Amino acid sequence: MQNQAIIWGTIAVYVIFILTVGILSSKKSKNISDFTVGGRNAGAWLSAFSYGTAYFSAVMFIGYAGGTGWKYGIWGILPGIGNAVFGALLAWIVLANRTRDVTRRLEIKSMPQLFEKRFGSKAMKTFCTAVIFIFLVPYSASVYKGLTSVCSVLLGVDERVCMIVIAVAAVLIVILGGYGATLKADVVQGSVMLIGVILLIIAVMRSDIVGGFSEGMKAITQKTQELGLTSSSHVGLWATVLMTSFGTWGLPQMVHKYYGIKDEREVKRGTIISTLFCFIVAGGGYFIGSLARLFFSDLSEIPGSGAGKTDYLVPNMLAMSDISEVLIGIILVLLIAASVSTLASVTITASSTLTMDFIKAKLAKNMDDVKTAWVTRIMCVIFVVMSYFIANSNTPILDMMSYSWGIISGSFLAPYMISLYWKKLNKTGAWAGMLGGFFTALPPVICKLFLPEVSLPAFGAIKDMGPHFACLAMVISLVLCFAVSALTQKSENVNEEFYAKSAV
Repeated sequence: MQNQAIIWGTIAVYVIFILTVGILSSKKSKNISDFTVGGRNAGAWLSAFSYGTAYFSAVMFIGYAGGTGWKYGIWGILPGIGNAVFGALLAWIVLANRTRDVTRRLEIKSMPQLFEKRFGSKAMKTFCTAVIFIFLVPYSASVYKGLTSVCSVLLGVDERVCMIVIAVAAVLIVILGGYGATLKADVVQGSVMLIGVILLIIAVMRSDIVGGFSEGMKAITQKTQELGLTSSSHVGLWATVLMTSFGTWGLPQMVHKYYGIKDEREVKRGTIISTLFCFIVAGGGYFIGSLARLFFSDLSEIPGSGAGKTDYLVPNMLAMSDISEVLIGIILVLLIAASVSTLASVTITASSTLTMDFIKAKLAKNMDDVKTAWVTRIMCVIFVVMSYFIANSNTPILDMMSYSWGIISGSFLAPYMISLYWKKLNKTGAWAGMLGGFFTALPPVICKLFLPEVSLPAFGAIKDMGPHFACLAMVISLVLCFAVSALTQKSENVNEEFYAKSAV
């Protein structure tokens, strides 16, 4: 009874916090510009924490950490390090200031608008809008699944109840306050994530099963050697590292965080803050998952059945670590905060993109900004409901996330990044990169839906190779952008304003 009181008390406090932030921010979120980019005056801490909390959710803590730890042992920590170095530090250095400058000068509010401004193509804008809205849904669904496995194992709370709780929290903060509210909430949520990860590491390392840092490292090193990882295993590991690190470069909800940064000085400070945040949160999360083989020798030991058994590794590890009721409450806040912040970012990005770049652009051209903001709020609710239903499918977290990241980043990373710096990237080259990346990343999704038994020698079922195809898609898209632009040498009127230097 006391345990349940702590659980529901924690949930109540969190929901009240979210509701308060949303209400206080609602007066500043009247039109679509306020709703999507705020006042474009976000400082380093706001931007960096918002980036980090959008990056990591229960998907990482539960799905990816457990899955990679089980497959690769101590090597499972590499994605966390890669996320900090490539997904945060290098991404901010290459993309942040240039994106901030371009989107501010041209009043760009979404990735489809960026492509339209750069290449003058409404068809490209429509294609981008459709891909973003459709394929962000499974990623959003994976956020639900990441939290529900913890609640069902540690807290004895029905999974659907957990899904509804984070859905309501995300809808409240998004509908009431939009982008500004999520920024403010993310500072608190990010702080909770930092503290929570550190406490989790201490609790797991002090458990009787691990036996402290020194003994635990010796034991997991031995377990890793016993795995006998093959060359194909290492390919799979590095595919995960690269997809979860470079994949963020092409995700609209991550790129969107650069739009509202105040100035170049804040970009430089934000680069350092976001890198440290990602190193602690991602490094710590994957480190906990890398110890999975110390707790279980076979997946059959994990309660439950179905394809998503690895999603229950970390929750059961925590349950076996004899964690106190107070720390369970902190874990709950950590995972809810991480999940809601990611869900809010994804929801705003997908819904505002569909509203601005399709509904208003194609169906209701005379709709003013205030009405556009309200339509976006309605689309947010629809998006969350769609995500909820897909989350109830029997698809592992890692698969859903890799399908989403692979297709979206495979389609947009290369043309987006190259277009920021290279004037010779023409529309034909950009289309080749987008379509080439899209179709290269598609096979795992097709096989999951229609051909689950199809496999590749030495690698296994194609439906389980989302990270492999995601990395291949990003590389092929990059090559096609350069090669097709060079071969066609099509004469186009480049939007010179896109490359003008800002005085701000």
